[in-house]
Amino acid sequence: MVHFSGNGPADRRPRWMVTGAGSGLGQAIANAVIDRGDDVVVTARDTDRLRRLVDRAPDRVRAVALELSSPPDVEAVARDMSTVDVLVNNAGYGLMGAFEEAGDAQLREAFEANLFGALALTRAVLPAMRERGWGRVVQMSSIIGVTSGPGGAGYAGPKAALEAMSDAIAAEVAPFGIHVTVVEPGAFRTDFSGRSLRLTEAMPAYEPIIGAARDAFAASHGTQRGDPERAASAIVEAVLSATPPRRLPLGADALAVLRRHYTDRLSELDDLPTGAGDTDLPAT
Repeated sequence: MVHFSGNGPADRRPRWMVTGAGSGLGQAIANAVIDRGDDVVVTARDTDRLRRLVDRAPDRVRAVALELSSPPDVEAVARDMSTVDVLVNNAGYGLMGAFEEAGDAQLREAFEANLFGALALTRAVLPAMRERGWGRVVQMSSIIGVTSGPGGAGYAGPKAALEAMSDAIAAEVAPFGIHVTVVEPGAFRTDFSGRSLRLTEAMPAYEPIIGAARDAFAASHGTQRGDPERAASAIVEAVLSATPPRRLPLGADALAVLRRHYTDRLSELDDLPTGAGDTDLPAT
């Protein structure tokens, strides 16, 4: 068995796979990995978007086409992942609109891309990581995966499921030296609110409820304060530490939203009717 330290294999540099590396956080993470001198497989639906990464280090960067909403595509890539030490499941897209506006096909595609694709790739890397006794899996979630509101059901659903399943996976693989980190970014200056955002077909009934929020989200594109390069550095540093965090919120906005959310949830417990906790059978 290869011996590993906190930063990876003792006899070589860790090998990475970063999905959705054509832009945004994925591209920033890939650049940070290249700067470290590590080997990396980068994926995107259109490999033309990966040329700059490959040109930076042709001997260390390999580009692979991957459409996460296509199970055959995912299966083909998953067959060639035995050398991956660090998997970054970053690829995905936003879906915004009222739940009633989203059809089954649109929701299923969102779950394929934002949940099932990531789970399939995670499953594919685990056998070799278990054998080597070291591995890192990074699941890119969002603060919306923790707390959602009007218009967020189609994106919050798969991300919340990814968070819950990642907790279970993390507990199962920890004895093998594998760590799972769920990253929860706030608003970053990426394509998420632009090219990577899909909208449901608007219904007039919901316009007063989510119309303004949808317009404001789209209008925020290019003005977000979050810096993808700083986020990438924080992710790489955390993931390669001896004890990576289970969750990694990124951005002052994310921390503020999450603190408020968890505080509100605790308050909700305190405000429950007294009978909610008095449902056990009488002691015998």
